This record gives sequence, C-alpha cells and structure tokens, in this order.
Amino acid sequence: MASPKKKLQGLVAATITPMTEHGEINFSVIGQYVDYLVKEQGVKSIFVNGTTGEGLSLSVSERRQVAEEWVTQGQNKLDQVVIHVGALSLKESQELARHAAEIGADGIAVIAPFFLKPWNKDVLINFLKEVAAAAPALPFYYYHIPALTGVKIRAEELLDGIQEKIPTFQGLKFSDTNLLDFGQCVDQNRQRQFALLFGVDEFYIQRFINFVFKLGFGVSQTKAIMTLVSGIPMGPPRLPLQKASREFIAAAEVKLKSLDFLSSTELKDGSLESWS
Repeated sequence: MASPKKKLQGLVAATITPMTEHGEINFSVIGQYVDYLVKEQGVKSIFVNGTTGEGLSLSVSERRQVAEEWVTQGQNKLDQVVIHVGALSLKESQELARHAAEIGADGIAVIAPFFLKPWNKDVLINFLKEVAAAAPALPFYYYHIPALTGVKIRAEELLDGIQEKIPTFQGLKFSDTNLLDFGQCVDQNRQRQFALLFGVDEFYIQRFINFVFKLGFGVSQTKAIMTLVSGIPMGPPRLPLQKASREFIAAAEVKLKSLDFLSSTELKDGSLESWS
C-alpha cells in the first residue's frame, strides 16, 4: 500500500498555471510562485493541474512539463506535490500517472470522466482503479467536483469499500457544497485516516468572495486576483476562457485594499496591465 511521507492535511494550494499573454505556459515564474506559497503564505503542499490550474485545457505534453517544473522547483521546499492526472481518456490518465511517479511526485488525483460518464459507483471505481494501478507506489486521491463533471455519485457512497479495490487510495478532494455528504465522509471514515480535503474556497474570506461573485468569478478572475495579491504575473487563461476585464480588476483591487489584503503589495513590472 502506498504510504505518503505524512498525511496530506492542512492548507493545500490548488496552483494556477502561469501563462504569457499569448497563452503559452510561463514556466519562468513557477520558482517564484513556490517561494511565495512557502515563505509568504506558509503553504507547503500543492495540487497541480487541477481546475484552477486549467489542467484539462493543457495538452498531455504541457501537463507533464508543468508537473516536472513544480516538482523540481519544490524540491526541499514543499512537503507534498500532488498531481492531478484525470483525463477523458483512460490511456492519457495512465500515462500522466506513470509520469508523476517517475518525476517524484508525492501523490496523484483523478477527476471523474465527464463526457462518457460512469453511471454508478462500481463503474467509476473501475476507472479509478486502472489509473491508480499505473502508479502503484503513489498515494491516490479522488477529485470530487460534481458541478463540473456532472457525475453525481455521492462521495460517501464512493468511499465505502474503495480501499479494498484501490489499495493506494488515501482520500479525496471534496469540491462540492453538499455538506451532508462531506460530513458523512468524515463521520464514517474516522478509523481509516483518509485525507478529506474540503475544496470549496468560497467559505473563506466571504466578504471578498461575495463581492467578486456579483461581478462574475471563475478561473480567469482567480488568475487576475492572484496577480494582484502576489505580484507574480499569472497571465490570462487559455481559450475558451476569456481574460478578466479591466473593470473587474479595478473593482477587485479596490475591494482588496479596503479589506487590507493589498496594504503593502504592489504589482511588479506592470504585470497585470500587460494582459488586461
């Protein structure tokens, strides 16, 4: 059975994939990003190539390169680097899982396939099992985000008996607002010591989140806000997503300052204006 260096817990940053104004990956700032997370935010575990990282908008080659860069830059700085390897194709998912093991990642996670969907728990577990088997030495996590996948199988149902079928299973990232389902996951799996990570950020910094939701909020806006807060140029998203508007950026900056999130932070080299 896979055994992580220590249980994945606490704050785990879902990393953004920085891009240039032309939509190419900006690898040059990932080292700076690592230092920002560790030194300024005290975050030492990360989740790479997930929703926030636009993982499913990247090619397999790009996903491999992004994973490699985070593992390399995080060496001796980060505690755990978990790579999301989910894909619509089982073969691609397995390729990414094997690659994550080869580069020294600390775990892999998989989203449910969302075009030709698994219609019940057993079908989903069969898919996950095949991906996990491609990296048998790595802890395996399920990425539960039904609002995007359309796969409505409850996490609590999925966890029942899953480790008997997937020995490397260590927990899940729960990105849903069904707190009853999440509560049952916690209550019924206390003895198994699963890592149960709650991934709905909207329950934090609520005044700001409520404000930006009214303006329209998603991955594009997250990249703009992260650029404002960190000073690291995260760039625009990749199509079909559209970059955040100047109006959104200006309003978000004013609100962040009013909440003291930008009290001493300034943008570097006009990094936001270059693509807004």
